[in-house]
Amino acid sequence: MHTVFLYLVRHGAIMEGNGKRFIGHTEVSLSERGVDQARAVRDWLQPREFTRVLCSDLSRTLHTARIVLGERKLSIEAHPELREIGLGEWDGVSFREIQERYPAEFKARGADIEHWRPPGGESFADCRQRVLGFLKRELAKCHGNVLLAGHAGVNRLILCEVLGLPTANLMRIGQDYGCVNIVEFSPERALVQLLNFVPPSSAKPREPEGTKRVS
Repeated sequence: MHTVFLYLVRHGAIMEGNGKRFIGHTEVSLSERGVDQARAVRDWLQPREFTRVLCSDLSRTLHTARIVLGERKLSIEAHPELREIGLGEWDGVSFREIQERYPAEFKARGADIEHWRPPGGESFADCRQRVLGFLKRELAKCHGNVLLAGHAGVNRLILCEVLGLPTANLMRIGQDYGCVNIVEFSPERALVQLLNFVPPSSAKPREPEGTKRVS
């Protein structure tokens, strides 16, 4: 394995509905603020050259990757293995509706966020296995700087693995919209060099992400 510097980016802010929703595989578009955040990442990463660009096949990461890539002559590789956690029947439904209709299940998820699965969905343990298995295979083929436009949950799971944290603690890692993480992978070690850095935007000041959304 060659040394790889993984530039792990979270997609920009998304179009909001009324209230917070569970957003996993549901397709949502970047908001104007999200586009501006992606442009800020592009500008900050302008001096860097990349050997590969990876993202999930969901539109919000594809759009982010296209903006961040800028004029670089590289293909964007979109993979379903890098999708956000699958939330099954809860996907796209508001937190308030789930709390009202399924109070026991909502409480159970909070008590065991690592292993609990919504109907037809994944647990974070499932998602971690999917994402890390794919990433390990792909990094073995990589060298130099690799850009990965990802999701909050996916990024947190990758960072948990590198930092030696249990999946149950993934929400202790901040992943704001439009943030950049840098992880060095070498034959000897994996090292987090930058965590949850949001490049300054020329449009609007950054607002912290609510802790419950995983998109």
